[in-house]
Amino acid sequence: MLYHAYELTHAAVRPLRMQSDALQYLCRSAFSPVAYTPAGKAMAAACEVFENVTRRYRKPAWGIDEVEIDGQAVGVHPELVYGKLFCDLLHFKRDESVTGKRKDPKVLIVAPLSGHYATLLRGTVKAMIPEHEVYVTDWRDARVMPLAYGRFDLDDVIDYVMDFVRFIGPDTHVIAVCQPAVPVLAAAAVMAAKRDPLQPASMTLIGGPIDTRRNPTAVNDLAASRPLSWFEQSVILSVPFPNPGAMRRVYPGFVQLTGFMTMNLERHLDAHSDLFRHLIEGDCDSVEQHQGFYEEYRSVMDLTAEFYLQTIETVFQEHALPKGTMRHRGALVDCGEIRDTALMTIEGELDDICGLGQTEAAHDLCRNIPDDDRHHYVQPDVGHYGVFNGRRWRDEIQPRLKKMIRATERRRRSAAKRIAGA
Repeated sequence: MLYHAYELTHAAVRPLRMQSDALQYLCRSAFSPVAYTPAGKAMAAACEVFENVTRRYRKPAWGIDEVEIDGQAVGVHPELVYGKLFCDLLHFKRDESVTGKRKDPKVLIVAPLSGHYATLLRGTVKAMIPEHEVYVTDWRDARVMPLAYGRFDLDDVIDYVMDFVRFIGPDTHVIAVCQPAVPVLAAAAVMAAKRDPLQPASMTLIGGPIDTRRNPTAVNDLAASRPLSWFEQSVILSVPFPNPGAMRRVYPGFVQLTGFMTMNLERHLDAHSDLFRHLIEGDCDSVEQHQGFYEEYRSVMDLTAEFYLQTIETVFQEHALPKGTMRHRGALVDCGEIRDTALMTIEGELDDICGLGQTEAAHDLCRNIPDDDRHHYVQPDVGHYGVFNGRRWRDEIQPRLKKMIRATERRRRSAAKRIAGA
């Protein structure tokens, strides 16, 4: 019933939004005397804040049309190269008429499947494009996935990662941001156990919950403090008609968004209060910055119930991967099988979602990776979002990641030459 109430609330507010839009136009029109009064400016600002708070945010556009490569502006466009039921693989194709044929490393960025769209990684992707062939997983909203498409759980995510790595081909470098660190590490272990010739050249895990027993955060404590049945009864809902995924059991994006916003409610209230003030003052830069953040932050998608519950149980309650009890399709996942894939882990000093040490734990599990292929970095003074977006990501984290990828490429080429010479 909660999902139905959510939809009905949006429908009920629609007439108010229409009235608000009309009032805002009246208070901003150059032909209206009211627009030049303090009361008119305040009313227009209030209407815009109301519009921001009540509208439904759709999937944002990537908005990456151009990057700079070697001092030249180069056009970029995302193209669908491999489609699966619950995810599309996008390739950010650069304009070769400007760049020519480049032999940059191939990178697969696995976006979080945790309620936000892959566009949350816009800054991550844009920083990588100039010197890499970038592929990104674009997960689909469970709300629009018909029941006929079947289940989609954690095992399927691991399968998808392996399929995408094999599709991209040899020497693929995988980057997992946040939640997919676990399925990416598991996928690498499964491929290594099978001696798959296309296993990743390297994997980088950024702020991922490999072992949530280390420095647990409020998010970790919540997931571990209640039985799985509580999550199934409290936050799993059925998609209502007339959505294409009607009757599918999901963890709704709006439920997760509500949880995250209430955790920092005062900060969000202050942000909207500041927006009101900036609108009155005509501070366009501050308004644009606010709008850009919340356009992404409030754009959410539903997750299938089976994926969400399996993740809660496996990652946050049983700690199956670090304990060595995690299974994929019935077979144990042993990270000790990984030998030929370099490993880099990146954490934020102030991360309140994934505590310090949780991602670094991957090094203990991947005991057979050579020391030269192990890398760990903690970025000072950044939280969870800043570890993959923003100035610190561009100026301090991404250059280290790029350096690791290049070093791995050189070692692999040298090893191939030695084998060929023998």
